[in-house]
Amino acid sequence: MNRQFIPFFLFLVSTLSLPNRCSADSSTETERTLAIIKPDGVSGNHTNSVKETILNHGFKITEESFIQLDEDRVKSFYAEHSSRSFFPSLVEYMTSGPVLIMVLEKRNAISDWRALIGPTDPLKAKVTHPHSVRAICGLNLQNNCVHGSDSPQSAAQEISFFFKRTSSGHASKHDEL
Repeated sequence: MNRQFIPFFLFLVSTLSLPNRCSADSSTETERTLAIIKPDGVSGNHTNSVKETILNHGFKITEESFIQLDEDRVKSFYAEHSSRSFFPSLVEYMTSGPVLIMVLEKRNAISDWRALIGPTDPLKAKVTHPHSVRAICGLNLQNNCVHGSDSPQSAAQEISFFFKRTSSGHASKHDEL
């Protein structure tokens, strides 16, 4: 597929994938979630098209940081998976190149971002959610292009892992040591 066509294609097809949410009792309160464009997404030149898709779906990117994760930071972030057989390859993958970490904000941010990125396995996503970010940009179960928080608790924990608030209320990146 022509690389110039990809951003337009992502926007066009992804607008069809999210359900409209119109409910009289829905909260108008905004929600925050963490999004990561992983090393394969960055190296595959998907960063701009993913960000464009995010913005075109009504999200605000309130914080972002383009960084190279080290092994200790990845092990800490993914500690819940440390006993799983895939953990060593996950650490190797997430340290293989830079990532873009973003805080997204909008009403229903967590569920809308999860719907937009699709299933964890891009091969499954190509069949069940063919217009999702992972179906379009992901390569396999590990190299699936993006991350999204799965709950309000995870979102709060993940956002604070990468960004901290100063006493003035402004966000700043954690120091890289």
